[in-house]
Amino acid sequence: MTSPLASRLAPCGPVVDVDAAGRAHERLAEAAAEGGWSAALDAAWPALAPVFAASPYLFGLARRWPDRLQAILADAPEARLADILARTEGLTGGAEDLRSPLRRLKGELHLLTALADLGGIWDLDAVTGALSRFADASSRAALRAVAHDQRTRGKLVSPEDDPRGPVPGLFGLAMGKHGADELNYSSDIDISLFWEPEVLASALADGVEAQRFVDRLAHAFSSLMQERTGEGYVFRVDLRLRPDPSSTPSVVAVPFALTYYEGVGQNWERAAFIKARAMLGDEAEGEAFLKALRPFIWRRTLDYPAILDIQSIKRQIHVHKTGEGLEAAGANLKLGRGGIREIEFFAQTQQLILGGRDPALRERRTVDALAALRDAGHVSPEVCAELTAAYAELRGLEHRVQMLDDEQTHSLPLDPARRLAVAALAGEGALAVFDARVEALLVGVNTRYGELFEGEEQLSSPYGSLVFTGVENDPETLITLGRMGFTDPSMVADTIRSWHHGRIPATRTARGRELFTRLAPRLLTAMADTGAADAAFRRFAVFFSALSGGVQVQSLFLAQPKLFDLVVGVMAFAPRLARTLGRYPAALDSMLDARFARYIDEDSGVIAQMQADAAAAPDFETAMNVVRRVHREQMFRIGVQVITGRADAEAAGRGYAMLADACLAALAPAAMAETVRQGGAFPGGAVAVVALGKAGSREMTASSDLDLMTVYDAPADAASDMKGWPAGVFYPRFTQRLIAALSAHTAEGGLYEVDMRLRPTGAKGPVSLRLSAVEEYYAEEADTWEFMALTRARVVWTDDPAFGARVTTALDAILRRPRPNAEVLEDARRMRDLMARERPGRGYWDLKLTPGGQVDAEFVAQIRQLAAAVEGGELTVSTLGALSGDPALAESWALQQALNQVLAAAFEDRIDPAAEPEGFRKRLAEVAGSPDFEALQARLAEVRKAARVAFETALPPVRDGV
Repeated sequence: MTSPLASRLAPCGPVVDVDAAGRAHERLAEAAAEGGWSAALDAAWPALAPVFAASPYLFGLARRWPDRLQAILADAPEARLADILARTEGLTGGAEDLRSPLRRLKGELHLLTALADLGGIWDLDAVTGALSRFADASSRAALRAVAHDQRTRGKLVSPEDDPRGPVPGLFGLAMGKHGADELNYSSDIDISLFWEPEVLASALADGVEAQRFVDRLAHAFSSLMQERTGEGYVFRVDLRLRPDPSSTPSVVAVPFALTYYEGVGQNWERAAFIKARAMLGDEAEGEAFLKALRPFIWRRTLDYPAILDIQSIKRQIHVHKTGEGLEAAGANLKLGRGGIREIEFFAQTQQLILGGRDPALRERRTVDALAALRDAGHVSPEVCAELTAAYAELRGLEHRVQMLDDEQTHSLPLDPARRLAVAALAGEGALAVFDARVEALLVGVNTRYGELFEGEEQLSSPYGSLVFTGVENDPETLITLGRMGFTDPSMVADTIRSWHHGRIPATRTARGRELFTRLAPRLLTAMADTGAADAAFRRFAVFFSALSGGVQVQSLFLAQPKLFDLVVGVMAFAPRLARTLGRYPAALDSMLDARFARYIDEDSGVIAQMQADAAAAPDFETAMNVVRRVHREQMFRIGVQVITGRADAEAAGRGYAMLADACLAALAPAAMAETVRQGGAFPGGAVAVVALGKAGSREMTASSDLDLMTVYDAPADAASDMKGWPAGVFYPRFTQRLIAALSAHTAEGGLYEVDMRLRPTGAKGPVSLRLSAVEEYYAEEADTWEFMALTRARVVWTDDPAFGARVTTALDAILRRPRPNAEVLEDARRMRDLMARERPGRGYWDLKLTPGGQVDAEFVAQIRQLAAAVEGGELTVSTLGALSGDPALAESWALQQALNQVLAAAFEDRIDPAAEPEGFRKRLAEVAGSPDFEALQARLAEVRKAARVAFETALPPVRDGV
């Protein structure tokens, strides 16, 4: 103990850079010559040469302060440490008085610790103990200094020698390795600062706001400790191991902290408090706070989900039981596989589970915890010995990495020359031997760690580790997220951590957080598997954040992984459907219905349910909302069927049309009831709603609007019995109510855009026409395009079935009225040419208007219908049915309708599929029966070309133009 350090030093390893060692000796001798002790330096040089050749940082300290090196070499290391600590504790004055002395003392402490460590004089416990004791002493000195400054400003009125500490009521807990006296060489120090309101209030001057005061004090304290000057810094200070650090002040009031830990404290925070100790400021209040937290940290009883959640701390790390892929170059000795964290998690998770009933397991230091677990029979002596030895070796290597340049790094250098410097400090001169030793060490720890997973659910991912504990992003997790395809891994990690903190309703309860721990890796893996990770995460975040509660939904996802994958796929590829889930999470309930995978038809009960619910509604607005809720769920249902391939284009078109029919059948009576309420009943009248366009032909998509017209009949002199409205007022009022019921946006959203322009007289005439006026218009005024539109007319609702049949018969008769075929062809071609000029296709993926697109096929189909009508042939509203004699047009229309169904189900806006994720392009190719997206594009071009030729044949150009 009394012999000087120089006499006890042993060379730590070979000098790997002899030239560097020679230069270091010369420069150090020059700096030391003024002190008159170059002979002492020469005597110690065999031990110092490897150190200063390998570590620029240590050599810089020695060269800057040769007198400190002389003192270190001249004394016993234990005595020198005691002197450094005494001088630190004895510092007085304000922050500026201590700024330089603290940094000089830190440099001296670092030099002493490194030489005692590398020279084989101190073991790991002595090294980490010296660093931790100096961290305590320097922190206390810094707090005294900033408190001194506040006294001189008159804000702090307690005496400087107050036994409660520099600031009564303010205390700091040493956390992490600092709390366990395991501080590493270039570590920051984790300190959690708290204040007791009643105590602190008595120490402050009148008018000083307590929270503002302690926050400024914390800032001054941190600055004094970590600000870099020409003499370096003392310690980097991390204050984030406090309750919810992203939303709380730097110093947290004790009542709030206790409430937080009792209500939403997480298991990783319990693990962090295993190492906590009252170290700074009002230590009596700190001890009282830790005592109050014991029930949170050490729970006597734990249910099975809570145990699983604790175990999740270690199960989130990806384990390769064979240790493959573990290389020394670049290995993260702390956070990587086989590193220090695995040993710490090994001990801490078992401490949390068992320590509530066995106080003997509540050891702060990792090696002591391993020994306690061994003594209690929870860990075998062999495993305890292996992990204890590995812990010491890993920590020693970590120190040597940090000694190179005093960097807060835990990774072995990738550069062989720098890694050889670490090897030299570790006593090894051959890099290959050193690397093999490190890799064997990592494999051994990783293998023991992997044994903990046998029989347990994995909470990592095939892509790698997914750890979201702590207050900062885990490097391995960020690498995993990048590998998964997330372009902003930090944002994803921060969001997941905030969910773990219970910042959304879904994870506000302990059960919700426990379930999310299990769900998170599956969620991220499923997103990565879609090939559109960013989009899936962004849309899932909207949905998940909108949930009013998360236990049922998360339990459902965990119990039904196929459903979960389906939802994630929707999030990735279908923003329209994802937006529905985000705005109305209850839409997820429709997926639980046994009918979800079935097509919508009369037997599904959807139409009957909608009509019954609307009929039972007490008023018009309620009926509108009832219909919107059912419509939203069923639109979502059909959209999912389209996206997943369960419904082809024809089935989807029928389903969407049937849903529109159901909405009309439910809302038309409500609109009629509202009209009657306002104007009275209309005796003797009848009305029918006629669908046109894609609604009429049952070829709707998710983005289709409703082309409608209403037709009525009534006695000439009839009027409503309350306000005397004639038929020409009553039925237009009904039509307006119906349009509002279909198109207005309520709290439950909207239904359809309604277009009435295909009715006789278009936008110029009344919104509802008497049947006789309709017949007269088509007999005398209608253009060819209006007859074409009428080929897809279909009565979808009437308040009098007999009148509905009359309307159907009248529309049929209108279509069958003879007309010159050549004139019809020319009119149709002129109209198509005019449309091409005024509304040309908007790019390659305009499936409707581009040459060879759907409009070309529909024009020909409608001309075929008109010709068949005149000849007395069978009529059909179906485009494909009318194109049976035109295979090129039929193929083109069918292909583009199939693509359009998927695009409309997925997107609300026009997009370029080529810019969408690969998974979505693959889905489009599947719809087309093509092997890949490139083949789909080639086929689409081919069928369009053939369709355009067929169109030109069916509707040849008009010679005289327009």
